[in-house]
Amino acid sequence: MGTEPTTTGTDRATWWRLARHALEMAVAMVVGMVALEPLWSSAWPDLGDHVTAHVLVMATDMSLGMAVWMRVRRHGWPGVLEMCAAMYAPFAVLLPFHWAGALSATALVAAGHVLMVPAMLAAMWRRRHEHGC
Repeated sequence: MGTEPTTTGTDRATWWRLARHALEMAVAMVVGMVALEPLWSSAWPDLGDHVTAHVLVMATDMSLGMAVWMRVRRHGWPGVLEMCAAMYAPFAVLLPFHWAGALSATALVAAGHVLMVPAMLAAMWRRRHEHGC
């Protein structure tokens, strides 16, 4: 008799719902950035020259798009706020390295976006019951 773990249909369904929700969140974040970027460009034409402000504005745009979609999907405010915090957390960790000159602007933006993924997944996993899992 083997003691190998088996994956049940329920396990697959749970992961599928989380993956689908993550994809929805990514789309909502992109929509937020695309929709709000023209507003920022007209209000603050040289925003791109201010790296700290630029990454915080990007995180805000993504958070707004994601928050709107989460509310449409009837998520509670605590879950929405945790997901928004996941957008800012990577930059909160990385900005001091940028300010110290140890991280270029390009590396800051790239690393911040990459680190958002595990931050979002952690927030989603913490509230997986809200995603029907």
